[in-house]
Amino acid sequence: MKPTVIPIRSLDTPGRGRPRHTPKGRQVAPEARGRVAALCAGLEPRADLLIEHLHRLQDAEGGLRHGHLAALAERLRLSQVEVFEVASFYHHFEIVDDAAPLPATVVRVCTSLSCAMAGSEALLADLQAALAGDASVRVQAAPCVGQCHGAPAACVGQRQLPAASVTAVRDLLARGETGPRALPAPDRSDLPQLRRLLSGALTADQVLAELKASNLRGLGGAGFPAWRKWDTVRAQPGPRHMVVNIDEGEVGTFKDGQLLTSTQAGTPQMLEGMLIAAHVVGAERVWIYLRDEYHDLRTLLTRELTVLEATLRALTVRYPDYAPPHIELRRGAGAYICGEESALIESVEGKRGLPRLKPPIVALNGVFGRPTLAHNPETLWWVPTLLDKGGAWLAGQGRRGRSGLRRFSVSGRVKKPGVYLAPAGVTLRELVDDFAGGMAEGHTLHAWLPGGASGGILPASLADVPLDFDTLAEHGAFVGSMAVVVLGQNDTARGAALNLMRFFEHESCGQCTPCRAGTTKAVQLMQAPVWDAPLLAELSQVMRDASICGLGQAAPNPVDSVLRFFPKEVSA
Repeated sequence: MKPTVIPIRSLDTPGRGRPRHTPKGRQVAPEARGRVAALCAGLEPRADLLIEHLHRLQDAEGGLRHGHLAALAERLRLSQVEVFEVASFYHHFEIVDDAAPLPATVVRVCTSLSCAMAGSEALLADLQAALAGDASVRVQAAPCVGQCHGAPAACVGQRQLPAASVTAVRDLLARGETGPRALPAPDRSDLPQLRRLLSGALTADQVLAELKASNLRGLGGAGFPAWRKWDTVRAQPGPRHMVVNIDEGEVGTFKDGQLLTSTQAGTPQMLEGMLIAAHVVGAERVWIYLRDEYHDLRTLLTRELTVLEATLRALTVRYPDYAPPHIELRRGAGAYICGEESALIESVEGKRGLPRLKPPIVALNGVFGRPTLAHNPETLWWVPTLLDKGGAWLAGQGRRGRSGLRRFSVSGRVKKPGVYLAPAGVTLRELVDDFAGGMAEGHTLHAWLPGGASGGILPASLADVPLDFDTLAEHGAFVGSMAVVVLGQNDTARGAALNLMRFFEHESCGQCTPCRAGTTKAVQLMQAPVWDAPLLAELSQVMRDASICGLGQAAPNPVDSVLRFFPKEVSA
């Protein structure tokens, strides 16, 4: 058979063989290059700072214009597709044409469970109608913004607005108060427990011993023993790193934000715990990753880190052998998935927040491939206290055989929503009656969420079960980040489950099919008047078995809870 001859293109013929006279991709206009350079002045042109650069452009322009993205790629020596894929991943970035008009202010109305129960859907519609003629404002729905205790909540630009209303939003816009609030300076200490450690009055081994005696567990959701994390990272070859996870995006969770902004010593005490942890495990660099909705806290942390820097310089004079870690504050961009520690680390590296396959765990292979200690702020906040009072003191707190103290975010149908410090092992009934002022007027307990969106939904008959890690497993639930949402007799568990599944559908990173397609299919099935229980159960099992991370694995929990405890709500 005669062989097929493929002709070689002439260099003069347009096509693959033609030499290029310009770089690939969109050409960078001089004015775009200049604008990006001006907005990003003072920010190192490093690829891991891509998201910080994107925030500079978004904040200044109200969106990310194609020409500016091309100029940014050139500045950071990245391909344009790398910049585009990161910019398009995060919800708080908006990519637009160069000439597209952009509103001066975006109003985000939370439509997640606690706010939905308080009428946020009606508020969203009313705001869209009231501001329809104002081209300078856009109103849109948003997932949880961390103001569940002030439901219904909204973000007006970068100003969080609890108890939002049309009038309150209009007043903020009229006054131009759309930036972060300036929080008062907290009570600062001279880092007494860190000084004990640096002076030799307290050794790293003694810190680990107190940590172990305290039975302190990670309070971001997983509940892993803190001392074991420290010990694992410490045993690895350097350099070692650390990340502080303040990306609490779980529906119903707001305790970390409240701890750091509402208590006088909240942020300084957390920073001291962070420095102690970094010193004990030998972490050379620390990244504090903050959810983007917490604009007030970002201004507070920026100020406190400046003060801390001066304090640490003085400490190095007194203790010449002390090398403080390099600390960077990083800003999230609206992605719940970045609460998962490996996705957070990907974001810290300037990438999309896609969870990594495990193993290896981040304690062995974290930021830039190095051993990394990951903690949430409440866990670190406890470190100076337990070193001052002794680990046995903290371990001695608790009820019903449980150990320690827990901060619970309580919202929904209670008189006084808020954050409450309670003994581990407290019951839902005690939490509502003794801390949150009882049920709201006209409401009786129907159902409750012990651990936010992913912790399941339990009936009123289980209101006397101790709340802590591992105590709810037999009921198919867990406390997780200890976000308690209380439902009354006029609410339905099926309605709550549908709201939560829509949240998971919106927040799925899309990396794995079981989660990406499973959440969408579940939302469709859950809107039927009668649920197809066998199909939902099969879908649930597939998501649990095959999803890469905890989002897809835990997303079916509310569905399974409804089928188990509230079958009358979904049957004919």
